[in-house]
Amino acid sequence: MNFLRSYIRIVDRFNRTIGRFVMYGLFVLMGILLWSSISKAFFTPSLWTLEMAQFVMVGYYILGGPYAMQMGANVRMDLFYGEFTPQKKAQMDCITVLFLIAYLGVLLWGGIDSTMYSFQYGGERSPTAWRPYLWPIKVTMVFGIVLMLLQSLSELAKDILFLKTGEEMRDAV
Repeated sequence: MNFLRSYIRIVDRFNRTIGRFVMYGLFVLMGILLWSSISKAFFTPSLWTLEMAQFVMVGYYILGGPYAMQMGANVRMDLFYGEFTPQKKAQMDCITVLFLIAYLGVLLWGGIDSTMYSFQYGGERSPTAWRPYLWPIKVTMVFGIVLMLLQSLSELAKDILFLKTGEEMRDAV
């Protein structure tokens, strides 16, 4: 049980730090979109703004996802779940998180494969006029999937601890 507590604290602290840092990516995204608007109105439109905004948005939500899960900001179907007792909720979460972990495992496998492809063939580039390298966003996606997988295991550990000891570790950070 001490291992679970330590794991929860370490993963939650790390994902909280990353999540709090990534929150400011919204301002980067706003700056890019503002520059896009200004350049279209007063100068020659920039080729890079649309794709860069997409890349920043991907980084924003994929790196912020584990923090959102930790904070309970994820969307949940409350039709029946809302009426469950805390023990029944923890039991249900122990089952459903296994599906999430399986899904994330498949995503990670595909992400690693795609990232390796990017590196193997001399730097895969986007087929647009700007032609940026794709490996930075693919590495970011793989890193975000790993963080989400670690956070999912942390949530499972919290539910197991709650079911075994009654200890609530939702605010472990």
